Amino acid sequence: MTGVRKRYGGVQALDGASLTAVRGEVHALLGPNGSGKSTLDKTLAGTVVPDSGEIRIDGAEARIGGPRDAHALGIAAVYQQLSVVGDLTVTQNVVLGLEPARRLGFLDHRAARVRAATALERFAAAFSGRLPLDRPAASLGPGEQQIVEVAKALAREPRVLVLDEATASLHKEQVEVLFEVVRELRAAGVLVVFTSHRLDEVFALCDRATVLRNGRTVATVDLSSTTEDALVQLMVAAPAQTPVETPDAPQGASRHVEAPVSGRTAESGAVALVVRGLTTDRLRDVSFTVRAGEVLGLGGLQGQGQSELLLALFGAARITAGDALLDGKALPLTSPARAARAGVALVPGDRARQGMFASRPIQENLSLASMRRRARLKLALSAAAERRAARSMVERLSIKIGSLNDPVATLSGGNQQKVVIGKWLLDQPRVVLLDDPAKGVDVAAKEEIYAIVRGLAAEGAVVILNSSDNRELTELSDRVLVLFEGAVAEELTAASITENRLVSSALRLAPGETL
Repeated sequence: MTGVRKRYGGVQALDGASLTAVRGEVHALLGPNGSGKSTLDKTLAGTVVPDSGEIRIDGAEARIGGPRDAHALGIAAVYQQLSVVGDLTVTQNVVLGLEPARRLGFLDHRAARVRAATALERFAAAFSGRLPLDRPAASLGPGEQQIVEVAKALAREPRVLVLDEATASLHKEQVEVLFEVVRELRAAGVLVVFTSHRLDEVFALCDRATVLRNGRTVATVDLSSTTEDALVQLMVAAPAQTPVETPDAPQGASRHVEAPVSGRTAESGAVALVVRGLTTDRLRDVSFTVRAGEVLGLGGLQGQGQSELLLALFGAARITAGDALLDGKALPLTSPARAARAGVALVPGDRARQGMFASRPIQENLSLASMRRRARLKLALSAAAERRAARSMVERLSIKIGSLNDPVATLSGGNQQKVVIGKWLLDQPRVVLLDDPAKGVDVAAKEEIYAIVRGLAAEGAVVILNSSDNRELTELSDRVLVLFEGAVAEELTAASITENRLVSSALRLAPGETL
Protein backbone atom coordinates (compact mmCIF):
# COMPACT_ATOMS: atom_id res chain seq x y z
CA MET A 1 0.00 0.00 0.00
CA THR A 2 1.53 3.34 -1.06
CA GLY A 3 0.43 6.96 -0.95
CA VAL A 4 -2.90 6.19 0.71
CA ARG A 5 -4.93 9.29 1.57
CA LYS A 6 -8.32 9.64 3.24
CA ARG A 7 -10.08 12.69 4.67
CA TYR A 8 -13.15 12.69 6.93
CA GLY A 9 -14.57 16.21 6.97
CA GLY A 10 -11.86 18.38 8.53
CA VAL A 11 -9.73 15.45 9.69
CA GLN A 12 -6.98 14.05 7.44
CA ALA A 13 -7.04 10.43 8.61
CA LEU A 14 -4.42 9.18 6.12
CA ASP A 15 -1.85 11.46 4.52
CA GLY A 16 0.16 9.32 2.10
CA ALA A 17 0.48 6.26 4.37
CA SER A 18 2.25 3.13 3.18
CA LEU A 19 2.52 -0.51 4.27
CA THR A 20 4.70 -3.26 2.85
CA ALA A 21 4.28 -6.80 4.21
CA VAL A 22 5.11 -10.31 3.02
CA ARG A 23 3.63 -13.78 3.04
CA GLY A 24 4.07 -15.84 6.18
CA GLU A 25 4.62 -12.97 8.62
CA VAL A 26 2.66 -11.33 11.40
CA HIS A 27 3.04 -7.62 10.74
CA ALA A 28 2.08 -5.15 13.48
CA LEU A 29 0.47 -1.82 12.60
CA LEU A 30 1.08 0.64 15.43
CA GLY A 31 0.60 4.29 16.25
CA PRO A 32 -1.23 6.67 18.58
CA ASN A 33 -4.97 7.22 18.33
CA GLY A 34 -5.80 9.29 15.28
CA SER A 35 -2.69 8.08 13.48
CA GLY A 36 -4.75 6.26 10.82
CA LYS A 37 -4.21 2.61 11.73
CA SER A 38 -7.84 1.54 11.59
CA THR A 39 -8.47 3.59 8.46
CA LEU A 40 -5.55 1.87 6.73
CA ASP A 41 -6.85 -1.53 7.88
CA LYS A 42 -10.33 -0.70 6.59
CA THR A 43 -8.91 0.51 3.28
CA LEU A 44 -7.26 -2.88 2.79
CA ALA A 45 -10.45 -4.68 3.84
CA GLY A 46 -12.67 -2.59 1.54
CA THR A 47 -14.87 -0.96 4.19
CA VAL A 48 -13.24 2.42 3.49
CA VAL A 49 -12.57 3.71 -0.02
CA PRO A 50 -9.45 5.95 -0.05
CA ASP A 51 -9.33 9.33 -1.75
CA SER A 52 -6.10 8.27 -3.46
CA GLY A 53 -3.32 5.72 -3.24
CA GLU A 54 -2.34 2.35 -4.62
CA ILE A 55 -2.66 -1.23 -3.35
CA ARG A 56 -0.66 -4.02 -4.97
CA ILE A 57 -1.00 -7.69 -4.07
CA ASP A 58 1.57 -10.14 -5.44
CA GLY A 59 2.81 -7.31 -7.64
CA ALA A 60 -0.54 -6.70 -9.34
CA GLU A 61 -2.64 -3.59 -8.76
CA ALA A 62 -5.68 -4.37 -6.60
CA ARG A 63 -8.83 -2.31 -7.01
CA ILE A 64 -10.78 -2.60 -3.76
CA GLY A 65 -14.06 -0.73 -3.83
CA GLY A 66 -15.81 -2.70 -1.12
CA PRO A 67 -15.61 -5.80 1.12
CA ARG A 68 -16.72 -8.06 -1.74
CA ASP A 69 -13.65 -6.99 -3.76
CA ALA A 70 -11.40 -7.65 -0.77
CA HIS A 71 -12.93 -11.10 -0.20
CA ALA A 72 -12.34 -11.97 -3.86
CA LEU A 73 -8.65 -11.11 -3.35
CA GLY A 74 -8.39 -13.33 -0.27
CA ILE A 75 -8.54 -10.55 2.33
CA ALA A 76 -10.61 -10.90 5.53
CA ALA A 77 -10.78 -8.59 8.53
CA VAL A 78 -11.76 -8.69 12.21
CA TYR A 79 -12.43 -5.48 14.13
CA GLN A 80 -12.77 -4.57 17.80
CA GLN A 81 -16.40 -3.52 17.18
CA LEU A 82 -18.42 -6.71 16.94
CA SER A 83 -20.61 -7.39 13.91
CA VAL A 84 -22.17 -10.68 15.02
CA VAL A 85 -25.94 -10.93 14.59
CA GLY A 86 -27.22 -11.79 18.05
CA ASP A 87 -30.44 -13.50 16.93
CA LEU A 88 -28.60 -15.88 14.61
CA THR A 89 -26.82 -19.01 15.81
CA VAL A 90 -23.06 -19.21 15.93
CA THR A 91 -23.13 -21.46 12.85
CA GLN A 92 -25.25 -18.95 10.93
CA ASN A 93 -22.89 -16.13 11.88
CA VAL A 94 -19.75 -17.99 10.82
CA VAL A 95 -21.10 -18.89 7.37
CA LEU A 96 -22.90 -15.56 6.81
CA GLY A 97 -22.31 -14.67 3.18
CA LEU A 98 -20.84 -18.12 2.51
CA GLU A 99 -23.96 -20.24 2.99
CA PRO A 100 -23.65 -23.51 1.06
CA ALA A 101 -26.72 -24.22 -1.08
CA ARG A 102 -28.33 -27.28 -2.54
CA ARG A 103 -29.99 -27.41 -5.90
CA LEU A 104 -32.88 -24.99 -6.44
CA GLY A 105 -31.24 -22.54 -4.05
CA PHE A 106 -32.16 -24.17 -0.73
CA LEU A 107 -29.58 -23.84 2.03
CA ASP A 108 -27.59 -26.90 2.99
CA HIS A 109 -27.76 -26.66 6.79
CA ARG A 110 -25.64 -29.75 7.37
CA ALA A 111 -22.84 -28.43 5.14
CA ALA A 112 -23.07 -25.05 6.89
CA ARG A 113 -22.67 -26.69 10.28
CA VAL A 114 -19.62 -28.64 9.07
CA ARG A 115 -18.03 -25.47 7.68
CA ALA A 116 -18.65 -23.58 10.91
CA ALA A 117 -17.28 -26.43 13.02
CA THR A 118 -14.14 -26.55 10.87
CA ALA A 119 -13.55 -22.83 11.36
CA LEU A 120 -14.24 -22.97 15.10
CA GLU A 121 -12.51 -26.21 16.08
CA ARG A 122 -9.15 -24.44 16.35
CA PHE A 123 -10.69 -22.30 19.11
CA ALA A 124 -12.30 -25.12 21.09
CA ALA A 125 -10.24 -24.25 24.17
CA ALA A 126 -11.71 -20.74 24.15
CA PHE A 127 -15.17 -22.28 24.61
CA SER A 128 -14.14 -24.72 27.37
CA GLY A 129 -13.81 -27.46 24.76
CA ARG A 130 -17.44 -27.42 23.57
CA LEU A 131 -18.31 -25.55 20.38
CA PRO A 132 -21.52 -23.46 20.72
CA LEU A 133 -22.61 -24.08 17.14
CA ASP A 134 -26.35 -24.00 17.81
CA ARG A 135 -26.44 -21.27 20.46
CA PRO A 136 -27.64 -17.74 19.61
CA ALA A 137 -24.61 -15.47 19.30
CA ALA A 138 -26.22 -13.03 21.77
CA SER A 139 -25.95 -15.66 24.52
CA LEU A 140 -22.13 -15.64 24.34
CA GLY A 141 -19.82 -13.37 26.30
CA PRO A 142 -17.96 -10.53 24.53
CA GLY A 143 -14.75 -12.56 24.28
CA GLU A 144 -16.56 -15.57 22.83
CA GLN A 145 -18.35 -13.35 20.32
CA GLN A 146 -14.96 -11.95 19.29
CA ILE A 147 -13.68 -15.48 18.69
CA VAL A 148 -16.74 -16.12 16.51
CA GLU A 149 -15.76 -13.02 14.50
CA VAL A 150 -12.29 -14.48 13.95
CA ALA A 151 -13.73 -17.85 12.94
CA LYS A 152 -16.06 -16.04 10.52
CA ALA A 153 -13.01 -14.48 8.84
CA LEU A 154 -11.10 -17.78 8.75
CA ALA A 155 -14.07 -19.51 7.12
CA ARG A 156 -13.14 -17.48 4.02
CA GLU A 157 -9.67 -19.12 4.00
CA PRO A 158 -7.92 -15.76 3.58
CA ARG A 159 -4.43 -15.11 2.24
CA VAL A 160 -4.40 -11.84 4.21
CA LEU A 161 -6.02 -11.60 7.64
CA VAL A 162 -6.46 -8.18 9.28
CA LEU A 163 -6.84 -8.23 13.08
CA ASP A 164 -7.71 -4.69 14.24
CA GLU A 165 -7.71 -4.63 18.07
CA ALA A 166 -9.19 -8.12 17.93
CA THR A 167 -7.77 -9.07 21.35
CA ALA A 168 -9.19 -6.09 23.26
CA SER A 169 -12.21 -8.00 24.65
CA LEU A 170 -10.52 -11.39 25.05
CA HIS A 171 -9.52 -13.04 28.32
CA LYS A 172 -5.91 -14.13 28.70
CA GLU A 173 -6.72 -17.76 27.89
CA GLN A 174 -8.62 -16.72 24.75
CA VAL A 175 -5.70 -14.54 23.65
CA GLU A 176 -3.36 -17.53 23.97
CA VAL A 177 -5.67 -19.66 21.81
CA LEU A 178 -5.89 -16.91 19.18
CA PHE A 179 -2.11 -16.47 19.14
CA GLU A 180 -1.61 -20.19 18.56
CA VAL A 181 -3.99 -20.04 15.59
CA VAL A 182 -2.19 -16.97 14.20
CA ARG A 183 1.14 -18.81 14.42
CA GLU A 184 -0.39 -21.71 12.47
CA LEU A 185 -1.61 -19.28 9.82
CA ARG A 186 1.87 -17.73 9.58
CA ALA A 187 3.40 -21.17 9.10
CA ALA A 188 0.90 -21.80 6.31
CA GLY A 189 2.02 -18.65 4.48
CA VAL A 190 -0.82 -16.32 5.47
CA LEU A 191 -0.01 -12.65 6.03
CA VAL A 192 -1.55 -11.39 9.30
CA VAL A 193 -1.76 -7.61 9.81
CA PHE A 194 -2.05 -7.18 13.59
CA THR A 195 -3.14 -3.87 15.12
CA SER A 196 -2.91 -3.61 18.92
CA HIS A 197 -2.05 -1.11 21.62
CA ARG A 198 -0.72 -3.88 23.86
CA LEU A 199 2.97 -3.88 23.11
CA ASP A 200 3.61 -7.08 25.05
CA GLU A 201 1.30 -8.83 22.57
CA VAL A 202 3.09 -7.22 19.64
CA PHE A 203 6.50 -8.46 20.78
CA ALA A 204 5.16 -11.90 21.65
CA LEU A 205 3.50 -12.47 18.27
CA CYS A 206 4.79 -10.19 15.52
CA ASP A 207 7.83 -10.24 13.24
CA ARG A 208 7.90 -6.63 12.08
CA ALA A 209 5.99 -3.44 12.89
CA THR A 210 5.00 -0.41 10.85
CA VAL A 211 4.41 2.76 12.86
CA LEU A 212 1.98 5.48 11.75
CA ARG A 213 1.71 9.02 13.09
CA ASN A 214 -0.64 11.75 11.84
CA GLY A 215 -1.71 9.59 8.92
CA ARG A 216 1.85 9.01 7.69
CA THR A 217 4.20 6.04 7.89
CA VAL A 218 7.06 6.80 10.26
CA ALA A 219 9.02 3.54 10.12
CA THR A 220 8.96 -0.20 9.62
CA VAL A 221 11.16 -2.03 12.11
CA ASP A 222 12.34 -5.55 12.86
CA LEU A 223 10.96 -6.39 16.31
CA SER A 224 13.80 -8.79 17.10
CA SER A 225 16.16 -5.81 17.27
CA THR A 226 13.77 -3.17 18.68
CA THR A 227 12.79 -2.31 22.25
CA GLU A 228 9.43 -1.25 23.61
CA ASP A 229 10.88 2.16 24.49
CA ALA A 230 12.05 2.64 20.91
CA LEU A 231 8.60 1.82 19.55
CA VAL A 232 6.92 4.22 21.95
CA GLN A 233 9.36 6.95 20.90
CA LEU A 234 8.44 6.39 17.25
CA MET A 235 4.75 6.65 18.11
CA VAL A 236 4.87 9.83 20.17
CA ALA A 237 7.79 11.86 18.83
CA ALA A 238 9.73 12.52 15.67
CA PRO A 239 12.42 9.89 15.01
CA ALA A 240 16.04 10.88 15.47
CA GLN A 241 16.96 9.66 12.00
CA THR A 242 15.28 8.81 8.73
CA PRO A 243 13.58 5.43 9.09
CA VAL A 244 14.61 2.65 6.75
CA GLU A 245 12.30 -0.23 5.99
CA THR A 246 13.80 -3.58 6.96
CA PRO A 247 13.88 -6.63 4.69
CA ASP A 248 11.75 -9.70 5.25
CA ALA A 249 12.20 -10.59 8.91
CA PRO A 250 12.47 -13.84 10.83
CA GLN A 251 10.26 -14.42 13.84
CA GLY A 252 11.09 -11.82 16.48
CA ALA A 253 11.91 -12.37 20.11
CA SER A 254 9.94 -10.69 22.87
CA ARG A 255 11.09 -7.36 24.27
CA HIS A 256 9.16 -6.19 27.32
CA VAL A 257 9.71 -3.26 29.65
CA GLU A 258 7.74 -3.07 32.87
CA ALA A 259 5.64 0.07 33.31
CA PRO A 260 6.65 2.19 36.29
CA VAL A 261 4.30 2.06 39.23
CA SER A 262 3.25 5.45 40.58
CA GLY A 263 2.84 6.19 44.25
CA ARG A 264 -0.57 6.12 45.93
CA THR A 265 -2.26 9.48 45.76
CA ALA A 266 -5.52 9.26 47.76
CA GLU A 267 -5.78 11.21 50.99
CA SER A 268 -7.64 9.93 54.02
CA GLY A 269 -10.92 11.55 53.02
CA ALA A 270 -14.27 10.90 54.59
CA VAL A 271 -16.20 7.79 53.59
CA ALA A 272 -18.36 8.83 50.63
CA LEU A 273 -19.79 5.60 49.19
CA VAL A 274 -21.02 2.62 51.21
CA VAL A 275 -22.16 -0.54 49.41
CA ARG A 276 -23.88 -3.21 51.51
CA GLY A 277 -24.69 -6.78 50.45
CA LEU A 278 -25.23 -5.97 46.78
CA THR A 279 -26.63 -9.04 45.02
CA THR A 280 -27.75 -9.61 41.43
CA ASP A 281 -27.83 -12.65 39.16
CA ARG A 282 -24.04 -12.22 38.81
CA LEU A 283 -23.01 -10.60 42.13
CA ARG A 284 -22.99 -12.25 45.55
CA ASP A 285 -23.24 -10.15 48.71
CA VAL A 286 -20.76 -7.46 47.64
CA SER A 287 -19.92 -4.95 50.38
CA PHE A 288 -17.27 -2.22 50.52
CA THR A 289 -16.68 1.46 51.28
CA VAL A 290 -14.85 4.12 49.28
CA ARG A 291 -13.49 7.44 50.54
CA ALA A 292 -13.73 10.73 48.74
CA GLY A 293 -10.69 11.16 46.49
CA GLU A 294 -9.95 7.44 46.38
CA VAL A 295 -9.46 5.25 43.30
CA LEU A 296 -10.83 1.78 43.98
CA GLY A 297 -9.69 -0.81 41.46
CA LEU A 298 -11.58 -3.98 40.53
CA GLY A 299 -9.24 -6.89 39.83
CA GLY A 300 -9.50 -10.60 39.15
CA LEU A 301 -9.96 -12.60 35.99
CA GLN A 302 -12.25 -10.74 33.63
CA GLY A 303 -15.83 -11.88 33.66
CA GLN A 304 -15.98 -12.38 37.43
CA GLY A 305 -18.57 -9.65 38.00
CA GLN A 306 -16.53 -6.45 37.63
CA SER A 307 -18.63 -4.93 34.84
CA GLU A 308 -21.84 -6.13 36.50
CA LEU A 309 -20.88 -4.31 39.70
CA LEU A 310 -20.45 -1.05 37.82
CA LEU A 311 -23.77 -1.53 36.03
CA ALA A 312 -25.51 -2.26 39.33
CA LEU A 313 -24.17 0.94 40.89
CA PHE A 314 -25.44 2.83 37.82
CA GLY A 315 -28.94 1.41 38.18
CA ALA A 316 -28.61 -0.73 35.06
CA ALA A 317 -28.92 -4.17 36.66
CA ARG A 318 -31.72 -5.94 38.51
CA ILE A 319 -30.74 -5.95 42.18
CA THR A 320 -32.23 -8.68 44.36
CA ALA A 321 -30.62 -7.62 47.66
CA GLY A 322 -28.46 -4.92 49.15
CA ASP A 323 -28.25 -1.15 48.94
CA ALA A 324 -25.80 1.76 48.72
CA LEU A 325 -25.33 5.11 50.42
CA LEU A 326 -23.69 8.18 48.88
CA ASP A 327 -22.67 10.84 51.39
CA GLY A 328 -25.04 9.26 53.88
CA LYS A 329 -28.09 9.29 51.60
CA ALA A 330 -29.66 6.29 49.87
CA LEU A 331 -28.29 5.93 46.34
CA PRO A 332 -31.07 5.12 43.84
CA LEU A 333 -30.16 1.90 42.04
CA THR A 334 -33.37 1.47 40.07
CA SER A 335 -32.48 3.32 36.86
CA PRO A 336 -29.49 5.00 35.18
CA ALA A 337 -31.42 8.29 34.97
CA ARG A 338 -31.94 8.39 38.74
CA ALA A 339 -28.36 7.32 39.43
CA ALA A 340 -27.04 10.06 37.11
CA ARG A 341 -29.17 12.70 38.83
CA ALA A 342 -27.72 11.51 42.15
CA GLY A 343 -24.19 12.17 40.86
CA VAL A 344 -23.12 8.80 39.43
CA ALA A 345 -21.47 8.52 36.00
CA LEU A 346 -20.61 5.38 34.02
CA VAL A 347 -18.02 5.12 31.25
CA PRO A 348 -19.04 1.71 29.82
CA GLY A 349 -16.78 -0.96 28.43
CA ASP A 350 -18.48 -0.97 25.02
CA ARG A 351 -18.41 2.68 23.98
CA ALA A 352 -19.87 1.99 20.53
CA ARG A 353 -23.09 0.41 21.83
CA GLN A 354 -23.42 1.90 25.30
CA GLY A 355 -21.42 5.11 25.47
CA MET A 356 -22.23 7.27 22.46
CA PHE A 357 -24.52 7.97 19.52
CA ALA A 358 -22.08 7.22 16.72
CA SER A 359 -23.96 8.97 13.90
CA ARG A 360 -24.75 12.12 15.89
CA PRO A 361 -22.49 15.21 16.12
CA ILE A 362 -19.63 15.43 18.59
CA GLN A 363 -21.30 18.42 20.23
CA GLU A 364 -24.49 16.49 21.00
CA ASN A 365 -22.56 13.54 22.40
CA LEU A 366 -20.57 15.80 24.71
CA SER A 367 -23.41 17.94 26.02
CA LEU A 368 -26.23 15.39 26.28
CA ALA A 369 -25.64 14.11 29.83
CA SER A 370 -25.45 17.59 31.38
CA MET A 371 -28.07 19.54 29.40
CA ARG A 372 -30.32 19.92 32.46
CA ARG A 373 -27.58 21.97 34.15
CA ARG A 374 -27.74 24.60 31.39
CA ALA A 375 -31.48 24.56 30.68
CA ARG A 376 -33.29 27.82 31.41
CA LEU A 377 -36.18 27.18 33.81
CA LYS A 378 -35.69 23.49 32.92
CA LEU A 379 -37.29 24.19 29.53
CA ALA A 380 -35.10 26.05 27.04
CA LEU A 381 -31.56 25.42 25.87
CA SER A 382 -29.14 27.97 24.44
CA ALA A 383 -27.36 26.75 21.32
CA ALA A 384 -24.42 29.01 22.15
CA ALA A 385 -24.18 27.63 25.70
CA GLU A 386 -24.25 24.05 24.45
CA ARG A 387 -21.50 24.82 21.96
CA ARG A 388 -19.38 26.54 24.61
CA ALA A 389 -19.77 23.57 26.94
CA ALA A 390 -18.75 21.08 24.25
CA ARG A 391 -15.83 23.24 23.11
CA SER A 392 -14.56 23.56 26.69
CA MET A 393 -14.38 19.78 27.02
CA VAL A 394 -12.69 19.37 23.61
CA GLU A 395 -9.99 21.76 24.79
CA ARG A 396 -9.74 20.30 28.30
CA LEU A 397 -9.27 16.73 27.05
CA SER A 398 -7.34 17.63 23.86
CA ILE A 399 -9.87 15.81 21.68
CA LYS A 400 -8.68 15.82 18.07
CA ILE A 401 -11.66 16.87 15.91
CA GLY A 402 -12.39 18.64 12.66
CA SER A 403 -15.70 20.24 13.64
CA LEU A 404 -18.12 19.87 16.54
CA ASN A 405 -20.74 19.08 13.91
CA ASP A 406 -18.89 15.99 12.65
CA PRO A 407 -20.38 12.61 13.66
CA VAL A 408 -18.49 11.16 16.61
CA ALA A 409 -17.96 7.98 14.54
CA THR A 410 -15.45 9.90 12.39
CA LEU A 411 -13.04 10.16 15.34
CA SER A 412 -10.36 7.65 16.22
CA GLY A 413 -11.09 5.17 19.01
CA GLY A 414 -9.11 7.11 21.58
CA ASN A 415 -10.82 10.39 20.75
CA GLN A 416 -14.21 8.68 20.86
CA GLN A 417 -13.35 7.46 24.36
CA LYS A 418 -12.45 10.99 25.41
CA VAL A 419 -15.88 12.13 24.22
CA VAL A 420 -17.56 9.41 26.29
CA ILE A 421 -15.59 10.50 29.36
CA GLY A 422 -15.99 14.19 28.63
CA LYS A 423 -19.79 14.12 28.49
CA TRP A 424 -19.81 12.99 32.14
CA LEU A 425 -17.19 15.48 33.31
CA LEU A 426 -19.53 18.25 32.19
CA ASP A 427 -22.08 16.81 34.65
CA GLN A 428 -19.62 17.15 37.57
CA PRO A 429 -20.22 13.62 38.93
CA ARG A 430 -19.64 12.59 42.55
CA VAL A 431 -18.98 8.93 41.67
CA VAL A 432 -17.24 7.93 38.43
CA LEU A 433 -17.48 4.29 37.31
CA LEU A 434 -14.87 3.37 34.68
CA ASP A 435 -15.14 0.06 32.81
CA ASP A 436 -11.78 -0.58 31.11
CA PRO A 437 -11.52 3.10 30.04
CA ALA A 438 -8.12 2.75 28.33
CA LYS A 439 -8.93 -0.46 26.43
CA GLY A 440 -7.86 -0.19 22.81
CA VAL A 441 -6.16 3.21 23.09
CA ASP A 442 -2.54 4.12 22.45
CA VAL A 443 0.20 4.92 24.96
CA ALA A 444 -0.24 8.70 24.78
CA ALA A 445 -4.03 8.54 25.11
CA LYS A 446 -3.70 6.17 28.06
CA GLU A 447 -1.55 8.68 29.90
CA GLU A 448 -4.14 11.36 29.20
CA ILE A 449 -6.91 9.14 30.55
CA TYR A 450 -4.77 8.31 33.60
CA ALA A 451 -4.33 12.04 34.21
CA ILE A 452 -8.11 12.48 34.05
CA VAL A 453 -8.58 9.71 36.63
CA ARG A 454 -6.02 11.27 38.97
CA GLY A 455 -7.59 14.69 38.47
CA LEU A 456 -11.05 13.39 39.40
CA ALA A 457 -9.66 11.84 42.57
CA ALA A 458 -7.77 15.02 43.42
CA GLU A 459 -11.05 16.92 43.16
CA GLY A 460 -12.62 14.57 45.72
CA ALA A 461 -14.65 12.29 43.46
CA VAL A 462 -15.05 8.58 44.15
CA VAL A 463 -13.50 6.62 41.26
CA ILE A 464 -14.16 2.90 40.77
CA LEU A 465 -11.99 1.41 38.02
CA ASN A 466 -12.38 -1.95 36.33
CA SER A 467 -9.38 -2.78 34.14
CA SER A 468 -8.23 -5.83 32.23
CA ASP A 469 -4.67 -4.45 32.46
CA ASN A 470 -2.98 -5.26 35.78
CA ARG A 471 -0.33 -2.61 35.17
CA GLU A 472 -3.13 -0.06 34.93
CA LEU A 473 -4.53 -1.18 38.28
CA THR A 474 -1.12 -0.98 39.97
CA GLU A 475 -0.52 2.50 38.61
CA LEU A 476 -3.88 4.06 39.42
CA SER A 477 -5.48 2.24 42.35
CA ASP A 478 -5.29 3.10 46.04
CA ARG A 479 -7.02 -0.19 46.84
CA VAL A 480 -8.07 -3.15 44.70
CA LEU A 481 -10.98 -5.50 45.28
CA VAL A 482 -10.27 -8.86 43.64
CA LEU A 483 -13.52 -10.44 42.46
CA PHE A 484 -14.12 -14.14 41.96
CA GLU A 485 -17.44 -15.57 40.76
CA GLY A 486 -19.26 -12.37 41.63
CA ALA A 487 -17.94 -11.98 45.18
CA VAL A 488 -15.08 -10.01 46.74
CA ALA A 489 -12.36 -12.60 47.24
CA GLU A 490 -9.59 -10.33 48.53
CA GLU A 491 -8.75 -6.68 49.15
CA LEU A 492 -5.27 -5.39 48.29
CA THR A 493 -3.92 -2.14 49.67
CA ALA A 494 -0.88 0.10 49.15
CA ALA A 495 2.35 -1.88 48.68
CA SER A 496 0.49 -5.18 48.16
CA ILE A 497 -0.89 -3.91 44.82
CA THR A 498 1.63 -5.47 42.45
CA GLU A 499 1.15 -7.24 39.14
CA ASN A 500 2.30 -10.56 40.58
CA ARG A 501 -0.04 -10.26 43.57
CA LEU A 502 -2.97 -9.30 41.35
CA VAL A 503 -2.40 -12.37 39.19
CA SER A 504 -1.95 -14.63 42.22
CA SER A 505 -5.12 -13.29 43.84
CA ALA A 506 -7.09 -13.68 40.62
CA LEU A 507 -6.01 -17.32 40.41
CA ARG A 508 -6.85 -17.80 44.09
CA LEU A 509 -3.25 -18.56 45.09
CA ALA A 510 -2.19 -17.95 48.67
CA PRO A 511 0.19 -14.99 49.33
CA GLY A 512 3.72 -16.05 48.58
CA GLU A 513 2.62 -19.01 46.45
CA THR A 514 4.39 -18.95 43.09
CA LEU A 515 2.71 -19.12 39.73
